[in-house]
Amino acid sequence: MCGIVGVVGRGDAAPLLLEGLRRLEYRGYDSAGIATLVNGHIERRRAEGKLGNLAAVLEREPLAGTTGIGHTRWATHGAPTERNAHPHATRRVAVVHNGIIENHAELRNELEAKGVVFETETDTETFVRLLDDALAQGLPPRAAFARALGRVHGAFALAAVFAGHPATMMAARQGAPLAIGFGDGEMYVGSDALALAPMTRRIAYLEEGDWAVVGAAGAEFFDATHAPVQRAIVQTAVSGAAVGKGNYRHFMEKELHEHPAVLGDTLRQYLDPGTLQVRLPRLPFDPATVPRLTITACGSAFLAGQVGRYWIEQLARIPVDADVASELRYRNPPLLEGGGAILVSQSGETADTMAALKLLREGGQRVLSVVNVPESSMARESDATVLTVAGPEIGVASTKAFTAQLAVLACLAIGFGRARGRVSADDEAKLTEALLEVPSEAAAVLERDAQIRELAAEVAKARDVLFLGRGTLFPIALEGALKLKEISYIHAEGYAAGEMKHGPIALIDSNVPVIALCPSGPLFEKTASNLQEAAARGGRIMAFTDADGIGPLSRFAERVIALPKVGAFSTPILYAIPVQLLAYHVAVLKGTDVDQPRNLAKSVTVE
Repeated sequence: MCGIVGVVGRGDAAPLLLEGLRRLEYRGYDSAGIATLVNGHIERRRAEGKLGNLAAVLEREPLAGTTGIGHTRWATHGAPTERNAHPHATRRVAVVHNGIIENHAELRNELEAKGVVFETETDTETFVRLLDDALAQGLPPRAAFARALGRVHGAFALAAVFAGHPATMMAARQGAPLAIGFGDGEMYVGSDALALAPMTRRIAYLEEGDWAVVGAAGAEFFDATHAPVQRAIVQTAVSGAAVGKGNYRHFMEKELHEHPAVLGDTLRQYLDPGTLQVRLPRLPFDPATVPRLTITACGSAFLAGQVGRYWIEQLARIPVDADVASELRYRNPPLLEGGGAILVSQSGETADTMAALKLLREGGQRVLSVVNVPESSMARESDATVLTVAGPEIGVASTKAFTAQLAVLACLAIGFGRARGRVSADDEAKLTEALLEVPSEAAAVLERDAQIRELAAEVAKARDVLFLGRGTLFPIALEGALKLKEISYIHAEGYAAGEMKHGPIALIDSNVPVIALCPSGPLFEKTASNLQEAAARGGRIMAFTDADGIGPLSRFAERVIALPKVGAFSTPILYAIPVQLLAYHVAVLKGTDVDQPRNLAKSVTVE
């Protein structure tokens, strides 16, 4: 999940590389670096920490050169130090790398036995040394690059520049995304279209196993067998406009306040407000006959998938398995003939979910992906794609993309139920109408910001926090706990409310806030009873409910915040917003880095 950018240009490359890295910093911010060719020689600037540190180095020590590569790192092998920062280089070659070279230890031993001296702890240097060794033997860059690629195993994206070859760059991908951008007399390489958008919107994507030779006038593409191939140049929909925070303090705050607009844009794609019907997109399986579905994803996207499982099973009566992608691929479950799969991802590049996609396809499942990036690897390799309309999400902790995923899954559940005859026309109209009201209700939730900030002041004092919910709100409790952990570094756990008495209640004391998701409705009394059990043991109950739940909960809850009253079907979308907002305010109060929390990165392209 490091970020790669490269330029073979006409003007100074360094400013373009730095701008590309700014747009990729969500992929990693442990260190950053740039290498360019200056009078045929490789020169580098690197810095530990965030990209601003590299920018300061470049201001003190500018880099000339029209050809160069840049990198922003999420550390895998080796500590996040300047020494381990990319690009890694010898006097002959410089390389940037995203991913993991799995056989690096074996190759390192082989090279050290030949007298090669390593300078870093990274797996990336193994590829650099292989490449340098081939160049030292007299091979030209193209042949040396091809030879080195044949020796490494793993999931990676690579870009390399060579001393004495000022208008040449090599790039390759295996299990990690990489794109080639076509400009006017200039060429570009980037981890995704977002990085390249300010420079070009004409993009060709390397396919699995591809490598390319990039020059100022174009690119030559080769497949894993080194045979020449053609790759289509497409016009990306990603905007080159500056990605800014506006008047907000953080990207996460801005993205939280985009919930209403994102929900409206996403729902309008799949709901007809005139007929109150769902417009199902093209599907790779027939929902009327599919015997079983598998939903898989990672992180918050998996929690959205868990809510989708509840909805699809309730409305369409289709059996659904929901698995974390990293477990699914190794559990290797039996897959029913004619079954379908739904993959959920913001980036469409998550390594574990991509591996699950491959497993599912090999098992004969027809794959539908719910993604936010239409040009992503997942979108290109699935049988069909359903898009969320969240726009770029820069904050590492997912917010608006999560509710957009829920909106899409809700529409699919209604459509599947209608296709199977389990949802009547009247019920479809009622459910659709309820969803169409969610954007305005989301705006009303954001109006509770001051109350949630007051609640955050209490939660920020805690070492441990519990989140409780039932039914479709159980995954939202998990989402609340995940967000709090991610950005405030407070230990938090989410539980099904009915499970409290089966163990977690032992954690309850007067220092533990219990965040309850408890709207009125069929599950209210059961959940309220579980909360009373926690309150009786000194637990500090802090509840989100609606107008009908305020009275009963106020009898024992320390704080109660009333949200708009909605039907049970829409509840998880709405209740996701306050738990995310709570985590945001707690993190601000604790002074953590909200947009770029420690040890994390977006678009997880390593296992």
